[in-house]
Amino acid sequence: MLSDIQIAQKATMKRITEVASKLGIADEHLEPYGHFKAKIALDYVESLKVKPDGKLILVTAISPTPAGEGKTTTTVGLGDALNRIGKKTVICLREPSLGPVFGVKGGAAGGGYAQIVPMEDINLHFTGDFSAIALANNLLAAMIDNHINHGNALDIDPRRITWKRVVDMNDRALRSTVVGLGGTPNGFVREDGFDIVVASEVMAIFCLATSVQDLKKRLGDIVIGYTRDQKPVLARDLKAHGAMTVLLKEALKPNLVQTLENNPAFVHGGPFANIAHGCNSVIATQSALKLGEYVVTEAGFGADLGAEKFIDIKCRKTGLQPAACVLVATIRALKYHGGKDVKELNGEDLSALQKGLVNLERHVDNVTNTYGLPCVVSINRFNADTDAEIALVTERMKALGVNVVLAEHWAKGGEGAEALAHEVVRLAEGGGQMKFVYQDSDALLDKMKAVATKIYGASDVSAPAKVKQQLKAWEEAGYGHYPICVAKTQSSFSADASLRGAPSGHVVNVREVRLAAGAQFIVMICGDIMTMPGLPKIPSAEKIDIDDHGNVIGLF
Repeated sequence: MLSDIQIAQKATMKRITEVASKLGIADEHLEPYGHFKAKIALDYVESLKVKPDGKLILVTAISPTPAGEGKTTTTVGLGDALNRIGKKTVICLREPSLGPVFGVKGGAAGGGYAQIVPMEDINLHFTGDFSAIALANNLLAAMIDNHINHGNALDIDPRRITWKRVVDMNDRALRSTVVGLGGTPNGFVREDGFDIVVASEVMAIFCLATSVQDLKKRLGDIVIGYTRDQKPVLARDLKAHGAMTVLLKEALKPNLVQTLENNPAFVHGGPFANIAHGCNSVIATQSALKLGEYVVTEAGFGADLGAEKFIDIKCRKTGLQPAACVLVATIRALKYHGGKDVKELNGEDLSALQKGLVNLERHVDNVTNTYGLPCVVSINRFNADTDAEIALVTERMKALGVNVVLAEHWAKGGEGAEALAHEVVRLAEGGGQMKFVYQDSDALLDKMKAVATKIYGASDVSAPAKVKQQLKAWEEAGYGHYPICVAKTQSSFSADASLRGAPSGHVVNVREVRLAAGAQFIVMICGDIMTMPGLPKIPSAEKIDIDDHGNVIGLF
């Protein structure tokens, strides 16, 4: 079997103008970046608003494991399959961050014969969107320190600056830094730190903005810190938001690429789901809905993180509503949740599978009952899966009123997901009534408790006094109606990554909170989750190289 990158490099791609023509997009509305990727002009995007929407399909998954689940692969395979059965379909994905590309995961553009291409370009710089986001973020950081250096007319308290610099790389040494060393010419010494680009509020704003004007307003609303008498200081107070918007205006245009089967895919924006809201851009999703009968998009990580934020943040703010949900799992991953070691997953083990199925069952219950969405479980099939194991999963899901479909798109492309496509169409035509986990009017800590108890199976939430005081102050300042964005481990329903399956009765501790006034949500940081990851002992970067013919190797 060829590796993912070998499959991608052997793909027969069509020129991006031909791919765009499938959606009725004329050449004059495209801004090509070479032959196989392009941005779509914002004035054309604006003209689409009078068109009716297609049906939105949300792909999510069980709690991720080292065994892998294949959520992005399923998103791509399902999109290809829907096109195969005659449904004009567009795929919407996030852009990969260089942090995990060179860290643990490697490439992030699908896998096997369900990929988006050009794979190397998408994973490495792409159209420069992340660089623009980093520049806009760091311009604001530079203007903060410059303002203080030149007299500090806004009376910014250097001890209360909350805005961090960012870099699109896993670099733990930058989590806590000191800037301004070197004497008077270099400004004032103060503590600082870096986040990864995908955790930046600018990334969240970028993905939630609906226009350049909305982008500029949201950037201006960013709270960068506080004065000595504890009044908030905004980016617009520093007159930074206009220049930040200039840096982002080209990046805001959605990116168009293609699948291995030459079907259209929008790849735009990329906040992480464990430390941010985990959805591709609103502009890309809304544009795709105007251009296709069906739009297949994904939410990051498990349905407790990505899907919850997709619904409670993205859908709440935009009016989007999925017509159906696909919950991705593998039998290998379910056995891992049942206590099996990752090296022992190939042999049949009905006992471990029985125990691990509680993870899938809770996710299904959350999707169908708490979120109110019709759902199908898609099992990415491996050769080692036995008939008895498949029958057990099917039986347990039948008890919840949910069908199980075996999908083989990794090996067969769209053809291997046709059964899944038919089930998705059936569910989407029946419809559902999406529900939010909490209401805008709930207190901020009550919103966190609702997510913890309804979605995570927790008994309660806890928070130190300073966190409770900060939340109360934000409520009094007019931010209490904002949704929350939980930053916690993706590996468990709890805040403890080692707890597999479906832990219950635990207490989720909120150790830190951050105001994202431009993105219009409150970040709740739980457990030991970091907004600047580190590289593993053996990073993926060690395997990535270029051969004598200029081909990228080892990416995935």
